[in-house]
Amino acid sequence: MIDLFIIKVGGNVIDNPVLLQAFLEKFAAIPGKKILIHGGGKIATRIGDQLGIQSNYVDGRRITDAATIDVVTMVYGGLVNKQLVAKLQASHCNAIGLTGADANIIPATKRPVKEIDYGFVGDVKPEMLQVAPLKALLEAGVTPVFAPLTHDGKGQILNTNADTIAASLAIALSASYQVRLIYCFEKKGVLRDPSDDNAVIHLINKEIYQQLLEEKILTDGILPKLQNAFSAIENGVKEVLIGHADDVLSNTTDTVAGTLIC
Repeated sequence: MIDLFIIKVGGNVIDNPVLLQAFLEKFAAIPGKKILIHGGGKIATRIGDQLGIQSNYVDGRRITDAATIDVVTMVYGGLVNKQLVAKLQASHCNAIGLTGADANIIPATKRPVKEIDYGFVGDVKPEMLQVAPLKALLEAGVTPVFAPLTHDGKGQILNTNADTIAASLAIALSASYQVRLIYCFEKKGVLRDPSDDNAVIHLINKEIYQQLLEEKILTDGILPKLQNAFSAIENGVKEVLIGHADDVLSNTTDTVAGTLIC
């Protein structure tokens, strides 16, 4: 019996007001305990451009220099986070906006410089999380909404991957709850045929996963998501689901529209 849903919604939904409103209404309708983790979308890039702060990416990952960490803190932790909370309140979901610095819930370490200096980027380990304040909020009927920001314990905010935050929260809270971790993105799930959006594989366990690898059905884009999913399950998470943001409500039931990984 799943008693906590941890749901990550990506930037493509955040960037589209119509998709975002539909997603939030469905998220608000999910009964019981739930946590939302959001990405930042392209809003930080747009506001950075307006401020004359150029965005810099290497292999699709944002380089977070001193100017950029100020922008993403303002945008992710302020503008985006509080807009989501306000919209959830309008849908009668009592939400509270948080970063990892709040109540020391998600301490992180600054990523060490190797071939690339990512700047003020945080790496998180589930055992570092302080879940007691989070459990108190959940038990009080409040829904936490996390921006993709953590802190180093020395006063520095760190930009942190939202997928990683979601998985770390799921692992840390799996000692207290039966957790389903849900990743919402633009596809309906893991597809048997990448060109057919309806060719969803609705259940993947370790045996099926191995078979799909041998048949070379899985594309490079979905492999990291599946590897992260099985890593979460091996560390105590009950189930992981990959599916479309439109299907978030049905994907909290026993009749899933996406891909359930267990």
